[in-house]
Amino acid sequence: MLDSSQDRKVYEGILLQLHEIIQEQNLRPGDKLPSERELSEQLGAGRSSVREALRALELLGLIETRRGEGTFLKHYRHNRLIDILGFFILRDTKTKKDLIEMRRMLELDAVRLACRRATDKHFDEMERILAIAEERVARGEVPAEEDYQFHRVICRSSRNSILHRIWTPLVEYSNSIRIESLSRQGRASAAVVEHRQIMEAIREGDVNVALERMKQHLENSKL
Repeated sequence: MLDSSQDRKVYEGILLQLHEIIQEQNLRPGDKLPSERELSEQLGAGRSSVREALRALELLGLIETRRGEGTFLKHYRHNRLIDILGFFILRDTKTKKDLIEMRRMLELDAVRLACRRATDKHFDEMERILAIAEERVARGEVPAEEDYQFHRVICRSSRNSILHRIWTPLVEYSNSIRIESLSRQGRASAAVVEHRQIMEAIREGDVNVALERMKQHLENSKL
């Protein structure tokens, strides 16, 4: 187990690096990961620290080390890796604050672009998501998935693929924050109303109103 602050940083770095490798190279279970030496160079960390971190990842069931062959990706649920990454990232107060700040910047840029670029197809999808969210709230459930999907459609409607690719892992890492927010008394129903107001402002192409509503929504959500 890694005890020191420095070793913990190495561990977190390897987790993040693993996720980036999987996403960028579209790796599948059984594919080989970078060598211990390569990870050491990429992270600027000692090989002994990297080796210890890889052992921990193996215990988590994300990778397996084959003697004489290297380290390979194992079968795992995507959400499980995201949850593990989020756990380590959100333990650090400064990192958590930075993540939320970056998400706000991206969300507002997405809204600004969506006011010009969103199509009827995007609005139909938003309507469908909101209808499901309203049904779940009426049943006393927390529509966390619908909340994620609504913001995702806005991001996609910006039609900026880079913005969307950056936004996705940021929001997935902060999944626990979203669930905690929506679980507050009355917050889920209020969020759905706010989502509808944001959608209508985007549909009307009113950038200033849409931005103000998104800012207020994120503030109310404590995101």
